[in-house]
Amino acid sequence: MTERPHRPALFAGHEFSAFEGAADPAVVTQLAHESARDLLARVRTADPETREKAVRFADDNGIDVLAELWSKVSAHSLPGALWRVYLVRDLIRQQGEHMALVFEAGVRASSSGDPVIAGAPVPTSAAEVRDLADLILHGVFSGDLADALDRAGAFCRLAALGGVAEAGSVERHNAEQAARLTTQAARLSTMGRELTVCARMWRAGTLD
Repeated sequence: MTERPHRPALFAGHEFSAFEGAADPAVVTQLAHESARDLLARVRTADPETREKAVRFADDNGIDVLAELWSKVSAHSLPGALWRVYLVRDLIRQQGEHMALVFEAGVRASSSGDPVIAGAPVPTSAAEVRDLADLILHGVFSGDLADALDRAGAFCRLAALGGVAEAGSVERHNAEQAARLTTQAARLSTMGRELTVCARMWRAGTLD
């Protein structure tokens, strides 16, 4: 007999089952907010092993699980913010060498305080940028959430800046790659702005 699919321990079964075939946007939004609040409260008071499981949740269960829960809600919300931090971490884990390259290029091109806020060393290796992604997510669950969101936002902006620079350097001989870099940079830039807004909202007590 086929076993029933395993439900990730950090989320209750009803939080997933309610999404299966759900057509009511209000239900989806309510469950997204409830699950984000519950996860943050539960993990912040948990032992280090549980916090580590939360950081590596997408590695063990897939980013699509979190997309199902959180990707459809407002970017300027707690589930929207958590979704973007996990999404950036997943991108870094999938494209470590590339993300290290564009991040370092962004640091060199930046005239803002983002390199200090992001906090990664330069030169930056794939391993170091993956460590940074883990540190940011650890900060979500065990540090100041606003600071973690600011770090994630700064990383996104720097990677976007570097991506645009790289696109310019390859455009003449590889227009297709330049277009991919530009598209990714635009998405990262948008996420960077959204995460910074969420950080301000958390400090103001209005991020839910």
